[in-house]
Amino acid sequence: MVIILDAMKPIVNILKKYHISKNDTVSYGSYLAKIKPILSKPKKNHKLILVTATSPTPAGEGKTTVSIGLNDALNHLGKQSIVTLREPSMGPVFGVKGGANGGGKAQVIPKDDIDLHLTGDFHAITAANNLIAACIDNHIYWGNQLKIDLNKIIWKRVLDVNDRSLRNIEIVIDAIKKTKYYSGFDITAASELMAIFCIANNEQELIQRINNIIVAYTTNDQPVYVKDLHITGAIMKILQNALWPNAVQTLAGNLALIHGGPFANIAHGCNSLFATKTAMNISEYTITEAGFGSDLGAEKFVDIVCDNGQLNPNLIVLVTSIRSLKMHGGEDNKTNLSGNHRLVLGMNNLKQHIKNIKNFNLPFIVVINQFDTDKQTELKILKDFLEENKIQYSFTTLFKKGVSGAMDLAKKVLSLIDSKEEIKFIYKRNDKLDNKIHQIVTKCYGALGVEYSTKAQNQMKKLINTKAWVCMAKTPLTFHDNSKELITDKPFKIFIKDLILANGANFIIVMAGNIFRMPGLPKNPAACNM
Repeated sequence: MVIILDAMKPIVNILKKYHISKNDTVSYGSYLAKIKPILSKPKKNHKLILVTATSPTPAGEGKTTVSIGLNDALNHLGKQSIVTLREPSMGPVFGVKGGANGGGKAQVIPKDDIDLHLTGDFHAITAANNLIAACIDNHIYWGNQLKIDLNKIIWKRVLDVNDRSLRNIEIVIDAIKKTKYYSGFDITAASELMAIFCIANNEQELIQRINNIIVAYTTNDQPVYVKDLHITGAIMKILQNALWPNAVQTLAGNLALIHGGPFANIAHGCNSLFATKTAMNISEYTITEAGFGSDLGAEKFVDIVCDNGQLNPNLIVLVTSIRSLKMHGGEDNKTNLSGNHRLVLGMNNLKQHIKNIKNFNLPFIVVINQFDTDKQTELKILKDFLEENKIQYSFTTLFKKGVSGAMDLAKKVLSLIDSKEEIKFIYKRNDKLDNKIHQIVTKCYGALGVEYSTKAQNQMKKLINTKAWVCMAKTPLTFHDNSKELITDKPFKIFIKDLILANGANFIIVMAGNIFRMPGLPKNPAACNM
């Protein structure tokens, strides 16, 4: 901790390096600031790098560490670069992961401030979300002129902690009249408002999307929108300060923008377009990260964020590790006892992720994030596979060495990044919903197809022609919909239990397997070990 504190510079000094005027910033103490978003079209010679990964272990495999380390290495080579990241949710901070700042010598700081609600953006989104819920109930209490059906209220409250006991609750609007309905809480990162906050290109689009949120249906089955409650102005008041991206620094003294935080397993998993476009306007290189693996975060970044934001990444960085691949070959990630056959079997996971990226039609490089437990024989197996298949790769030791551990990667990135390839989407937004889902599960998961619950089949009939993006909600730990099925070397299908329309975001949220939008805490949460 002392080393990190000694490494921190006043944030105004970091911003000066990037020619960001003091008039365009709001300071939150010495080491945090918000900067005015720049949302114009970036210069053509400014490059965008997307960092994604193979399917992670529960602890993560260093995707954020690689994003930060690559950013530092590019700056070290004299190339101005900014990394844009999602804000950590306190759910996983106090749950399994315990933080989301990178690690070792490739971190963003100040760590505790970033992990624990930063400048309050998550609280603003939580408050705005719950204001909508309160106004729905208040409208019903005072006569229900909109004729809202209490059995068709779909808007839920949210909270930025993992709390499974809040998944199902009873809302009592009027105890005397016994006016009540059943609802629940989602985690803030899964709020439709969070999604809208992150995919909007500007404030006007944000307002329009908020207005279009469907919160309930009437007794005649007509949608009730946020605009019908006349509270959009109040919501924007709550969000006004949150709209500016948050500026922090890396350990090497370079700029990082942290803004917005949807999860990639239950939402679209990318930081805000406000932050990405601001970085692309300021800096020659922008590095952004999509949550979890290429099957979830990267697919959504391509099909949703790039489509809406008119972005075309110049390069994709695919992060993997020996530890992750061995786990996907069936090894318990708490042991190191099995032979190389587990690694070879687990490389099927890497092969599918490489297929995913090739589907996007963009140049890429595979990064092997090294750990002390890696054996030379294992590293050689992976190296031989990549060379035999003519795949660009780089071994990194960012955690231990920081910038010097990323120099090979940075140089290779610069040699690959001038490609003019046009991005390809996995599906067309105007396709029928069942075809869009089929394209994702067959192309990005390697599944044979889809099976639908009765509930999902009924929803499909209503939503089949909706011209919306698909936002898959699925375990990130495997291509399967069951988190325990780590090895996917046998034919499988994805089971869809529900389809949810997020009208303001223009998403169809596809609930696969046993996934929840309000996670629970593990048996031994990180909150008990701080």
